[in-house]
Amino acid sequence: MSLLPQRTDLDVVGAGLTVRLPGGDTVPFAHLDYAASAPCVRAAAEAVEGLLPWYGSVHRGAGIRSRRSTQEYERARDVIAGFVGARPGDTVVFTRNTTDALNLLARCLPADVTTIVFDGEHHANLLPWPAPLRLATPSSPDAAVETLERALRSLRGPALLAVTGASNVTGEIWPVRRLADLAHRYGARVVVDAAQLAPHSPVDLAELGADYLALSGHKLYAPFGAGVLAGRADWLDAAAPYLRGGGASASVGAAGDVTWSTGPARHEGGTPNLLGAVSLAAVCAALTRADRAALHDREQDLLARLRGGLTGVPGAAEVSLFGPAQPRVGIVSLALPGNDAAAVADRLADDHGIGVRAGQFCAHPLTRRLTGAAGVATCDASTAALLRVSFGLGTTGADIDRFVGALGALTSVGAGRQLVGARTGR
Repeated sequence: MSLLPQRTDLDVVGAGLTVRLPGGDTVPFAHLDYAASAPCVRAAAEAVEGLLPWYGSVHRGAGIRSRRSTQEYERARDVIAGFVGARPGDTVVFTRNTTDALNLLARCLPADVTTIVFDGEHHANLLPWPAPLRLATPSSPDAAVETLERALRSLRGPALLAVTGASNVTGEIWPVRRLADLAHRYGARVVVDAAQLAPHSPVDLAELGADYLALSGHKLYAPFGAGVLAGRADWLDAAAPYLRGGGASASVGAAGDVTWSTGPARHEGGTPNLLGAVSLAAVCAALTRADRAALHDREQDLLARLRGGLTGVPGAAEVSLFGPAQPRVGIVSLALPGNDAAAVADRLADDHGIGVRAGQFCAHPLTRRLTGAAGVATCDASTAALLRVSFGLGTTGADIDRFVGALGALTSVGAGRQLVGARTGR
């Protein structure tokens, strides 16, 4: 029996997609690359379709289309604010994606703030910060807390901890609340990269202990190019606009003097992505109505099915940062000693109709560490090293079983040892 709500708003669009294999057979496409981009769900598609007849310029017109578009855009902001548990005084700024949101915050940091970041982060949360204090990737949640405390003790002045909610490589959930409580005891602020956590688990600024939270629509079943930075308004209101132009400017004088807007508009220069904002809000509303506990249980059942099946695949080693017992979302990455992960991914796609990802997943320092621990030659930034399987709404047990069976067949004959025109993933 399905654990999805009786309404179809969380049904995946294109769930019946089929692909033709080289032998002529047609099979359902097994999409197992959700961590890169999750498929669109019906709530997002229907929100876009319903708004298109009314589509107009946001904040820039008096006609009915502009008024309706402005209303829907600001309503989307309110819905997303509720989804992330925005508090009085918090703001919600629409961005393109998580990378854009974190770069926005990095641009708004006061000059004396030191950013602290672990090496295990996605590049979106590793690279934007000016002169960050980079900490070695920890081997356990306790080690993460201990490492952070040593760093905080050494600092003088304000700080910001930038930390992921769930790893995009291993799926492991980081001890965000423990780290946030510690950071706050030292007067530091916390930003959480929730790109991988939000699709799988409720996210709430207060419960996470976060001052800021960033997420992407394309990870959250709303693939229309919108993201969000939510959190405290003071640094954002004090900083120069992220995008200088219309909307960000309240008035411009003849001599070039500018009065900048306040609130979210200050950093949303130009015509905004109305459809992206509305589709993201529609998914947030649908998830809020859903039984998240039931969805979580279903995903964990699929995760256990995958990990159990992989124990019977010789040469496939699941990589982990904190150990196999650490809670995680629906993401598993595998080292394949003796096989090239990129070649295996191509064969899975071409010969079996299964979509996964191979590479370092824009987390090069972490991936190099994990591949070395798994006994695979340490990779450089251009080499595909791991095979990642990720899933969520719409994934079935049959998808998992097909992957496990196909991977076993490929690795048992060394199908991935010869890399011929295979694609690598960054």
